[in-house]
Amino acid sequence: MSGHSRSGELFRRALSVMPGGVSSPVRAFKYVGGEPLFIRRGRGAWIWDADGNRYVDYVNSWGAIILGHANAQVVRAATRAVRAGSSFGAPTVPELELAEEISGRIREAEKVRFVNSGTEAAMTAIRLARAYTGRKIIVKFEGNYHGHSDAFLSRAGSGLSTLSIPSSPGVPDEVAGLTMTLKYNSTDELHGALSKGDVAAVIVEPVAGNMGVVPADREFIRALREMCDSAGCVLIFDEVITGFRVGMRGAIGIYGVSPDLVLYGKVIGGGFPLAAVAGKKEIMSMLAPEGPVYQAGTLAGNPVAAAAGLAVLKRLKAAAYESLESYGSALQKGVEEALEEAGVKATVNRVGSMMSLFFTDGPVKSYDDVVSSRKENYVKLFWGALRKGIYLPPSPFESMFFTLAHGRRELSLTLEALKNALKEI
Repeated sequence: MSGHSRSGELFRRALSVMPGGVSSPVRAFKYVGGEPLFIRRGRGAWIWDADGNRYVDYVNSWGAIILGHANAQVVRAATRAVRAGSSFGAPTVPELELAEEISGRIREAEKVRFVNSGTEAAMTAIRLARAYTGRKIIVKFEGNYHGHSDAFLSRAGSGLSTLSIPSSPGVPDEVAGLTMTLKYNSTDELHGALSKGDVAAVIVEPVAGNMGVVPADREFIRALREMCDSAGCVLIFDEVITGFRVGMRGAIGIYGVSPDLVLYGKVIGGGFPLAAVAGKKEIMSMLAPEGPVYQAGTLAGNPVAAAAGLAVLKRLKAAAYESLESYGSALQKGVEEALEEAGVKATVNRVGSMMSLFFTDGPVKSYDDVVSSRKENYVKLFWGALRKGIYLPPSPFESMFFTLAHGRRELSLTLEALKNALKEI
């Protein structure tokens, strides 16, 4: 962006009062360079920046927006809720109805506890797993991101990869030592890790979305279930991104494997801060006040967020997922044809309405595959697309997301812009 732009002026103001000028690191454009766009408004598949420039949006609040920006049904639901009162610190009907909707769709979600973010959901899940098993160790996988709590900042994806941070200062060695990080999509080390009998939980993104889109192999997910059963530890699916985005039942429906606990976020809040831990009654019932495991939150189950999320889920029926798949299939095919036409080697990974482009010669199935790709080419693609009005994630370690508002016009504009950008590469 030009230093004389309105976004540039706003960014310089933000730098004086906010660390890095942002509230979340990837937004700062550190990986792609330049200054971030300040977004003024959005409608449907489009966003407008502070200078009035319009873009087809493929960030969509990092997956939280699935119907399109300012969707009329969501706006009506949220407006009705906020007019009735924005927060009470007491049970409300919207949170009850949303919990019933989630449990009705996901049989594994026998009980639901709402929180405000995916990070809180992951924190709560591991506390539950430790209390339930009486063990301490957590197993996670390289490139899987489960929020920014101390237990998970080890070879994670998302902003850590974007900023080349392998872990984080401020995390005591004693805490880091309670987390084992193994290779994603491989069970070679897992049997040995679980055989010690001190693992409380294995947590996994069934479809990784924070190192770009990297789906797990079916055999890997099935092996996790079998090994956790044998070891007596809790299997946690982190579906903060994939829940209700990649299908009616999320990744659970894709893989046909039932976790003990599952984390939701993004889509279930309808663009507002909301997340959840859900799972088996015998584990979830350990949460206070039903059990001894403490967790609380002033804004947890916020009625405005719950009303918005419920409006989204009621729209997400079979036909909606067919529409998303149709757009995704056409987008993937068009990108692959553009790559071939430009003579550029790359791999396109897509699951439902999540997609990533990796500039590498072979398949991408692990964190090592991601970090060894030609990421400098993604930077060129990002700026080439942005100049043509297409807003891609400002990091090669993040997924592209599209919505029900993306249609033929947006597809045509996107493919034209990407073809031009690939020619520059």
